[in-house]
Amino acid sequence: MSFEGIAGRNDVARRARTGFWARWIAPLAFTAMVGSAHAATPVKMALTFDDLPAHSALPPGVSRIDVAGRLLAAFHDAKTGPVYGFINGVQEEREPDSVGVLSLWRAAGHPLANHTWSHMNLNTNGLAAWEADLVRNEPLLQKHMAGQDWRWLRYPFLSEGETPEKHAAARKVIKAHGYRIAGVTMSFGDYAWNEPYARCMAKGDAAAVAVLEASYLKAAKDSLDFERGLSAKLYGRDIPYVLLMHAGAFDARMMPRLLKMYQDNGVAFVSLEEAERDKFYAADFKTQATEAPTTLENAMKAKGLPLPPQAPAWGGADLDKMCR
Repeated sequence: MSFEGIAGRNDVARRARTGFWARWIAPLAFTAMVGSAHAATPVKMALTFDDLPAHSALPPGVSRIDVAGRLLAAFHDAKTGPVYGFINGVQEEREPDSVGVLSLWRAAGHPLANHTWSHMNLNTNGLAAWEADLVRNEPLLQKHMAGQDWRWLRYPFLSEGETPEKHAAARKVIKAHGYRIAGVTMSFGDYAWNEPYARCMAKGDAAAVAVLEASYLKAAKDSLDFERGLSAKLYGRDIPYVLLMHAGAFDARMMPRLLKMYQDNGVAFVSLEEAERDKFYAADFKTQATEAPTTLENAMKAKGLPLPPQAPAWGGADLDKMCR
């Protein structure tokens, strides 16, 4: 299931008066209660970043090295611990100025892992071609991660195979190459803000940038509440969440504020390895598509529990229209 299609809740206060939405007040209230007591029971979250060394458009005067430097400074200041960066090696060929980003990431003590060489979509390509693309990324990982664990995989587009048979076959390929899958249980479509930001900065539209900043933080907070509500409904607890982010210019601009927002809401950052030790992520290590759900949304469906209506994207359709 692609998290690029996961969306937020709209007009909750109005809809809560209906019987359907009344069923959602309890888990969200539970989330608020947990947040108020986060000193005793922190919400664990692993940060992961896709599309290194280059993601989306850049505003004028900003380099890929600048983006990486700002992200890494924010990690340091927030004391996040290790943050996996999932790489597409082809970007060093497409954007020679991005060479150096991976070395910078490693020098700051953060690990790298595989996102395939060219960000190939498994659902629209043959398994053999996809496997070759996966393996093509490995020399670059071996170079930067010598002697350390880099055998984590993040599926491009979160596409795991368009049929159960292909899904299972891909899992066997992944296992044969010694990989573990990096799941995703928290996302707010952060990638959608990077191109509008570059356009608005090019136009010098400070007011529009302020709108982007506010909507980005709201989407992140809404998604945090949404997923925590699902986890409370399903398990009566917070699972350790794995947050999917992207190494974009607007992400870098917003990272100090984003990390503070999470911490203010009871989040304690942990490693990907620690998060994935939770039993919820057991499905990331199995081969069959039907063995267990890999997202909280799918877990709800598997238990026959209703999901609240969702808009097309956390940020709404207006992002694509901004600063055109």
